[in-house]
Amino acid sequence: MSDDHTGVYDPYESTNRVVQRFNDKVDSIGLKPTAKGYVSIVPEPIERGVSNFFSNLEDPLVAINQVLQGKVTLGVNDSARFIFNSTFGLAGLIDIASPMGLEKHEEDFGQTFAVWGVGSGPHLNLPFWGPTNFRDGVGSIAWAFANPIGFLDDVSTRNGLAALSLIDKRASLLSTESIITGDRYLFIRDVFNQRREFLIKDGEVEDAFLDGVDE
Repeated sequence: MSDDHTGVYDPYESTNRVVQRFNDKVDSIGLKPTAKGYVSIVPEPIERGVSNFFSNLEDPLVAINQVLQGKVTLGVNDSARFIFNSTFGLAGLIDIASPMGLEKHEEDFGQTFAVWGVGSGPHLNLPFWGPTNFRDGVGSIAWAFANPIGFLDDVSTRNGLAALSLIDKRASLLSTESIITGDRYLFIRDVFNQRREFLIKDGEVEDAFLDGVDE
């Protein structure tokens, strides 16, 4: 079990490590090669448009979570982003909102639960999912149910978009793998928790926590 100076409560570390090895194996024989093929075949402007499209679909949920956290002005900002990008940005393929000063934000139900005072609970590594914790895991389930893609009636279209979204997200991580050093499990665990802490506190993270991850 780990509960070190990084503040990560990890009572299931041994099991989490087994799950991570399983996920790494699945990724290495399936998702990662697919993502590499996607990047090598799809032209960069189209790849960027796909990323913009899925990012735009998330903005209504981001806006909802802003409001739930009491950040109404930012909720209006993210709603405006969605409106402008969905119309003038060709269904979100082009991000015209950012140059207009409508900044992109990252808010989700896990962050909202944290703002409401819900503790993170133990660190978890879930099969086919990856690192999370109890609070963020529940938040991810809520996000999945609220995702607009899930409301599409056509099964093939819904599944196709979900698969493309997964490939797009995996492709965005390809360039970051080279920074992983030392114990792979601890590195990924601590970076995940560092990023969650950063998002929950809107960038105001204690130096001690960051120093613990950097070591």
